[in-house]
Amino acid sequence: MSNLAPIRFGVTTSVAWGTSNFLGGFASQRANPFLLATISNLSGLSFLLVLAVVLRTPGLSTHGQIWSLLAGTAGGCALAILYGSLSSGHMGMASPVVAVLSVGIPATVTLVRVGSPGLPRLLGFALALLGVSMIGKTEDKTEKRVLGLALLAGCGFATYSLAIKQAGPGSAIRIEVNSRLAAFFITAVITLCRNKFRDFQVRPALWATAAGWLDVAGSMAFIRASQTGRLDTAVVLASLYPAVTVLLAVVLLKERLTISKAVGICAALAALPLIVG
Repeated sequence: MSNLAPIRFGVTTSVAWGTSNFLGGFASQRANPFLLATISNLSGLSFLLVLAVVLRTPGLSTHGQIWSLLAGTAGGCALAILYGSLSSGHMGMASPVVAVLSVGIPATVTLVRVGSPGLPRLLGFALALLGVSMIGKTEDKTEKRVLGLALLAGCGFATYSLAIKQAGPGSAIRIEVNSRLAAFFITAVITLCRNKFRDFQVRPALWATAAGWLDVAGSMAFIRASQTGRLDTAVVLASLYPAVTVLLAVVLLKERLTISKAVGICAALAALPLIVG
């Protein structure tokens, strides 16, 4: 496998997740976040099941099944909480906060367990974290509720990253099938218990469906990135998705790009060659 493979998978993850989160956040302004996360997980799961049958992917070991289910449970809750934070009107703040936590926790664990990846990549990691932090700067007063949701989502995605790494070298599709199944189950149960299925609307559901497909594509790319390289490299590259989300908001929603966000995007992009090494 090429040394560039984990880099390519990581960049693919950031583009897919950034676009997916933009669609999910946009849709969640019109419908319940947990309902949309349930629809997103169901659409992704359906897509994965078709791929698994067509490609005849091999099954997972018991070890891989357990860890992928745990990863999906954490990721499913984190996705719904993320949608809730993005729907608050503070998309520019919530998304980077989530990214910094989802990167910082697994990267710290990897540094402790595996050792330093070298000075250039450490500088790249620092520049990427600086970039996503600057993207999240906003002139609006930060709401405590939004920050709390972002912190919870970040910890959830960090747990997903650590658990999915432990799933081992099995088929990325099978790992993601298990993960998505657990995510769908947990978000569906919460939605049902809160009686939010009555909030169903067609247009937000369609956006959530598209977000689910993109989220699955990003998740499979992330699994391959973690399988073919270091986990810290995979999570840092994947964390660049806020730049994609902000750019989409600027181009499609005509949102004004502040100086801090522009500098943050440049810093995030400048981190890529350092991480590649």
